[in-house]
Amino acid sequence: MARGQKVLKLRAQAKKVTMKYETTAPTVGVVGKYYPAEDVVQKKGPTPVRNAPKVRDSIVPGTVLILLAGRFRGKRVVCLKKLTSGLLLVSGPYSINGVPLRRVNQKYVIATSTKVSLDGVDVTKIDDAMFKREAADEKKGEEALFEAGAAPKPTVTSPERKAAQTAVDAKLKANIDKVQLLGAYMAAKFTLSKNDK
Repeated sequence: MARGQKVLKLRAQAKKVTMKYETTAPTVGVVGKYYPAEDVVQKKGPTPVRNAPKVRDSIVPGTVLILLAGRFRGKRVVCLKKLTSGLLLVSGPYSINGVPLRRVNQKYVIATSTKVSLDGVDVTKIDDAMFKREAADEKKGEEALFEAGAAPKPTVTSPERKAAQTAVDAKLKANIDKVQLLGAYMAAKFTLSKNDK
């Protein structure tokens, strides 16, 4: 018997699968074949707890990171700590390369093998609440139309944030200055040319 005929014979002997419907009753909330006039509210389960993401092993406090996105892309910064939201607290320091205290998502950084000592740098009081923006006064009606053409109001940095910046910068800069050429490394921008691989 040819091989093709054997396969056909085995297929013919195989058990046929048929679909069987248990009931023809309409589904709950549907009257006849039409949907109800009002939306049926479906009960949803409990809201899942969203835990902060785990930080990569290569990112520890004191690691020099390279920012990949945003206003300061290409700048080298020092990781100070992980915040409760899962974001990283970083600083340039501001006096060296102009990057202030910022929150950064770990997806948008490259961790380097360079480490900076954080001796004396106190960031325990800095948290996500410090970075919240103040609610803007929204005007309605005719006032909103006149305000639309006006120049946008500049953002104002809070005094507590300025104080935290100067305190962190002073200690961080002192630690960077102890290591030869580290200040110049932090000030240099990270770039890639065509021949870099």
